[in-house]
Amino acid sequence: MHYKLPAAVLVSLLLTSVAAHPAGPNTSKGGQLARQWCASCHTTGGNPVGNVQQGPPSFPTIARARTADQLRAFLSHPHGAMPDLSLTRAEIDDLVGYIETLR
Repeated sequence: MHYKLPAAVLVSLLLTSVAAHPAGPNTSKGGQLARQWCASCHTTGGNPVGNVQQGPPSFPTIARARTADQLRAFLSHPHGAMPDLSLTRAEIDDLVGYIETLR
């Protein structure tokens, strides 16, 4: 039996999946997402924007309290009083990357 063809297909699929996902998160896009979707309740950077409600932790606090994997898991599922944003994996990675810059 010839195993060269299945191995070639596997290698091709792996290379395609690597090429489809950039090397790292786009923290600029993550910051944009934070300002667009999160800033009405969370302080997403150094200074509060507008009338931020009391209660939700700031992004710098979240960054110090959670690992990147914990943040990805949290953002991947609907939770509590937060709206279900239905973020893509790339958007989650970008947002987590942005939050990590606030440590």
